[in-house]
Amino acid sequence: MERYKSWIDRAKSSLEIAKTRNSNLICYEDLCYQAQQAVEKAIKGMLIYYNAEPQFTHNIGFLLEQLGAYVSIPAEIKKTIKLTKYAVQTRYPGEYDDITKEDHEKSIMIAKKCLEWVENNVNG
Repeated sequence: MERYKSWIDRAKSSLEIAKTRNSNLICYEDLCYQAQQAVEKAIKGMLIYYNAEPQFTHNIGFLLEQLGAYVSIPAEIKKTIKLTKYAVQTRYPGEYDDITKEDHEKSIMIAKKCLEWVENNVNG
């Protein structure tokens, strides 16, 4: 399997995990982290598709900037930057606003649109 496809497959896996809330013990923060991971892995997969080595970062804005050298980034995809906060800030207990069911649902929709966009680009 080509390397970029492995990244996109892992992005799909992260998105599926993000959708899973079959217990009240699972925190929305953890699920939103998985949505962020789906976006991060999808973008890194697309960078690899363009023969670019993605930076070791969780910053989606930075990754999109890097990707912008190869493809135009639609405004809708730029919304994925909002998910960066779930990569670090909310991963561990701390002081931040509560993550709600609505936040979780939005993060899934954002990640789903990003993954669709990436797949459309790499699949022609």
